[in-house]
Amino acid sequence: MVSPENAVKRWSEIDALRGLMLVLMTLTHLPTRFSDPLGQPFGFVSAAEGFVFLSAFMAGYIFAGRAMKDGVHAMRDAFLRRAARIYSCHVGMLMFLFTIVAAIGISTDRQTIKHLISFYLNDPVTALVSSLFLIYNPPLLDILPLYVVFMLLSPWLMIAALRLSWTPILLASGMIWLCAQFGLDREIYEAVATVTGLKVPFHETGAFDILAWQFIWIFGLWFGVRNATAWFPAQKLPPLLCALALAVGITGFLARHIMGQAPFGNHPMLAALLDKWHLGPLRVINFLALVVLTLRFGNVLKAALRYRILEILGAASLPVFCVHLIVVLLALAAVGDQQGSTSLWLDTTLVTVAFFAMYMTAWIFQPRQATKPTSRPGNQPTINARVAR
Repeated sequence: MVSPENAVKRWSEIDALRGLMLVLMTLTHLPTRFSDPLGQPFGFVSAAEGFVFLSAFMAGYIFAGRAMKDGVHAMRDAFLRRAARIYSCHVGMLMFLFTIVAAIGISTDRQTIKHLISFYLNDPVTALVSSLFLIYNPPLLDILPLYVVFMLLSPWLMIAALRLSWTPILLASGMIWLCAQFGLDREIYEAVATVTGLKVPFHETGAFDILAWQFIWIFGLWFGVRNATAWFPAQKLPPLLCALALAVGITGFLARHIMGQAPFGNHPMLAALLDKWHLGPLRVINFLALVVLTLRFGNVLKAALRYRILEILGAASLPVFCVHLIVVLLALAAVGDQQGSTSLWLDTTLVTVAFFAMYMTAWIFQPRQATKPTSRPGNQPTINARVAR
């Protein structure tokens, strides 16, 4: 990381990382031969973890600056506006799925699409209403609701951090993650379903366990706030920590590419250690190791990611993410999920079309002016001094 005085430069680096996550996400989601070899290329960590962490980091950094400059009310309103924008994108994607994609899938008898929207086809009214309330979340459309909830909770977490410090918040987040490993999400669902008569099946509420994934979001949010209010130099990282992170990172990378993405096969207890949807313990360790390595070897990473196209994609991450979903859904509706059985030219065409559509979207929506670094106003020392504690 670099100091806040060089925030413009650092933002381009974060945008490049987010752009890389979008590229990897697209290659993973498209039904092509490239999906498996390029899925989780750095170890047992997917693009989703990186994207969520980076988004939380940027939210913490930007909105902490807003709090320091204009007060916590301005910060809260900014979070709410961002949540509303993400929610509107989610609604747009739902309407696209329930109309155009559904029509194509039904007319072509595409089983992949029918399975993807099976609950909607069986009970369209309940599915539509519950999806607008972020309860029913079809596959591929279950990450934006995660962002909406996190954006709504974030200002209150940051306000609580002003009063209490971040320590109890981070500890509570870790405890919730731990409880999530033992099925807390299902327990809560069953309790709510019993009281309310909820008709949406548990498996239709989304693959991501929000009680587990909040850990990455809150960690990223804290780290963004920390960087906005007090520069965090990578040189402060203990050498032993860096050595351990390097060992974990190399082990995860080699295991992933030698043993595959599911090294424990059908052993449920072992597989849970690397489970993506519940953020299994080994996956979290692998993720934290990669964060440490990214901080320690940031200069090397910066040189490797010095591609303007990645920065452009990352700078317009929300519309680009939505376009990637549109292309993936259309591909599934057109050719189905025949990963590995389609021709090389078709796979190459799908990837080319996807990246062209994403780049054009990013070019249209990219910021027209460079973002200025957040200033540190001298008239609000309380926020500046306490928000990162």
